[in-house]
Order: sequence, then structure tokens, then C-alpha cells
Amino acid sequence: MKTVAVFPNLIKPETRDILTRIRAFFATREARIILPRVRAAEFGMEDCGVDDIERQPADFALSLGGDGTLLGICRRYASNPVPVCGINMGTLGFMADIEQNELEERLEKLCQGDYHVEWRRFLAGYVTQSDGMERFLGYAINDIVVMKGDAARIISLGLAVNDTPLVECKADGFIVASPTGSTAYSLSAGGPIMNPMVRGLLLTPICAHTLNIRPLIIREEDIVHINLIDTRQSIIVTLDGQETTPIHPDNIVTVRCSDVRAGIIKFEDKDYYQILRTKLWRNC
Repeated sequence: MKTVAVFPNLIKPETRDILTRIRAFFATREARIILPRVRAAEFGMEDCGVDDIERQPADFALSLGGDGTLLGICRRYASNPVPVCGINMGTLGFMADIEQNELEERLEKLCQGDYHVEWRRFLAGYVTQSDGMERFLGYAINDIVVMKGDAARIISLGLAVNDTPLVECKADGFIVASPTGSTAYSLSAGGPIMNPMVRGLLLTPICAHTLNIRPLIIREEDIVHINLIDTRQSIIVTLDGQETTPIHPDNIVTVRCSDVRAGIIKFEDKDYYQILRTKLWRNC
């Protein structure tokens, strides 16, 4: 019997209808649906609720929402890798491979194993404190961003790769993005698009107050260090734009590729470049 973990987004008005369709589909097949217990109660599916859902064995997980919902679920499964498939209920849905009008067709493919899993490496964020101790901040799939803590201030940042200082500049921050995240915040900041299967990292400045720095693609084994030059200022670190940590001004933020991977379910008939054309250039 297959076990399917389902993560509904509360704020999407169509969530209840999608959940009803999912439950009806799997009711005719040998499959068990599980939801986080709190969410199951909110949707009247108490019989499907479980505690610590990310620790429960599952064949795959369904993300009901936008790309942000999918990113959060992948991070929840960091220590128990379960492949996740997104059902697009957002405005862009770049990472989600199921549109609402093709739900049952795609669920059938999932049941038949007619899909593949792209295992994408997490970024891992750390802070080196003034006493030399390193503290783990967390994982991200898209990006780890070091940015100003005060909205009206520009900050002076130093950027180093491995043991080599690269640049000091005034900016609103730096984005360290994975290839998966190249179509997220980094794209808005002027960074290039990378195929998610490319092995590399992307460094993109945010509103740099200079003409001498451009986005930079480095090897995935390289290690990025970012620090404040003027320690009277303040910075924060965000993970996928969802988790935020204030950083002490004399600390150093380090970002590296992790050996931990997130599994994203993809279907053979959805080509990456076709998705680019459809999602990013559909109005051109």
C-alpha cells in the first residue's frame, strides 16, 4: 500500500476542492493519505492526521500551494528525504509540476511510477562567531541571502570565496543561490538563469552601489563567506525567504553546498526549457 503525505496551504481558497479530489482519487486505490494532524482537523480529515509527519514513511508527498509551500516541505524532509511533487495553486508555480486542470492524470502517473526524481542539493548556512565557534543556521533550496537589517540603510559588505577575498562594496546585500534558486530572488536582482542540474552556485549582489561588480557563477564545492565591513550596521540572513535570523555585526556568514538533497518529482513530458518559456515569457 502506498502512503502519500499531503501538505495543504491554508490561505488558498481552492485548497478544500483540491483535497476533495485527491481523497476521491486515492479512495479507489490501495493508498493511504496522511496530513499533519492540525491541518487534517482544519479540513475535516481527522482520520488522516498524524504527528511528526516528516518522520513518517511515505512514498511521496504532495505540496498544495505555490513554490514557497513546496520549498518549506522540502526543508521539513531534509533529514528524511521523501520526494515532493507540487500542485500549483500559486501565481507562478515554477517548481510545481502539476496544474489543477491535470490533477487526476498526474496522480495516475504518480501511482504508476511514471515520473523521475531530481535530487537537488541544499545550501547550508552557518555563522562564525567572534569566539571562532560555528553555528548552523539551516538549509535552503533556493537561496541564502545576507541583507541589511535596517530598511533605509545601505550596508558595506565583504565577499570572499574559499580563502580569497573578492570584493568589498556597498549594497543592500548578497544572494547566494543554487541553480534551482536562479529563477527566484536572484533573477529579480539581475542574476542569470541556470538549469537546475548545473553544478554551481550563483552570487548576486542586491542593488550594489558600484558599476564594478556583476553576478558570479562559482563551483558548487566553493565556500562563500560574507561579512560586514562597518560593524555599526546590522544584517539578517534569510533561508528561502521564509526563515530569518539576525546576525551579530562582527560575525561571518558562511554558505556551502550540503550533501543533503531534496527530491523534486518531475514528469518526462515537461521539459525545463518549455517551463521557462511558459512561466517566464508567456506574455512576451
